[in-house]
Amino acid sequence: MNNQPSLTQPRGGWAGGLDRLAGPGATLAELGLQFIPAVAALAIAPAYALTLPVVWTGLQLCLIGLLALDLVGGVLTNATVSAKRWYHRPGQGWRQHLGFVALHVIHLGLVAGLFRGGDGWFFSAVSAYLLMAASVIVFAPADLQRPIALGLYGLGLLGDRYWLTPTLGLEWFLPFFFLKLLVSHLLPESSADQQD
Repeated sequence: MNNQPSLTQPRGGWAGGLDRLAGPGATLAELGLQFIPAVAALAIAPAYALTLPVVWTGLQLCLIGLLALDLVGGVLTNATVSAKRWYHRPGQGWRQHLGFVALHVIHLGLVAGLFRGGDGWFFSAVSAYLLMAASVIVFAPADLQRPIALGLYGLGLLGDRYWLTPTLGLEWFLPFFFLKLLVSHLLPESSADQQD
């Protein structure tokens, strides 16, 4: 009887939920790299926000922590071999990848609504750039996806710094947001792993 976890199929129960997040067969080292910094970010991001001359609501502080947890954890999780194998397995094509990215527009709506006074321009501009950049990466030739993703990530950073007004207390948000989605999630482990 083989007690080794499957590298392609999630286990049952709560362990299966972890497999669907981190990828089946994630090692203890991978799990530590994913969760320890993410949990630290959950505490550090609201602590940083409290150093600023802003009166935060409890909801805002909780959301700052949850966004930091999700984005730091997402950058690291999506960069692991186990997660790459899971999120780029057969059957996970452009629809699934763009759907995953599009779901994150919710993050932009929360930031625009709760931290930027309902800033529709921020929401629209960043959402449009995210979806355009993700589409370009997904439909690019496999051997060009990595440099294209990094270039579009760089443009996103420039836009965040020189075109948009930073979100006070969440100056880190867009750099981690774009890194998680455009670089960590969308890129397969190698161009040979690319699925249609």
